[in-house]
Amino acid sequence: MTIDYRDDAHISVETVIDLYKRSTLGERRPVDRPDIFAAMLKHADLTITAWDGARLVGIARTLTDFSYVAYLADLAVDAAYQRHGIGKRLIRETKQRLGRECMIVLLAAPMANDYYAKVGFTHNPRAWMLKGGLPED
Repeated sequence: MTIDYRDDAHISVETVIDLYKRSTLGERRPVDRPDIFAAMLKHADLTITAWDGARLVGIARTLTDFSYVAYLADLAVDAAYQRHGIGKRLIRETKQRLGRECMIVLLAAPMANDYYAKVGFTHNPRAWMLKGGLPED
């Protein structure tokens, strides 16, 4: 299997939503809201995609300053293509485009929690979240 990794692909919202549905990440992303997905893609600082021919099989979507920290917001690989090193390579391709000392942080999906230690991440229990849509004081 030959997978092509790109940082310059122009992909439609429908194509990305389809990939998320074919991965486990679709369960935790607004796949029923193409307007939100369009904004997610538009405002990402770095997006690496993985292609099997014309088929999108993986994506790493990152928000970053390219120097100190990068938040790997999404790492999604088509379930039929998992366990072939695509996720690991997407992380490596992301890291290669960041500054040498730039750290990558992420919030692990429950089903992927054990995966990240295997690819070199260290666990940090101090993450906090404030969900959108809350009333303001």
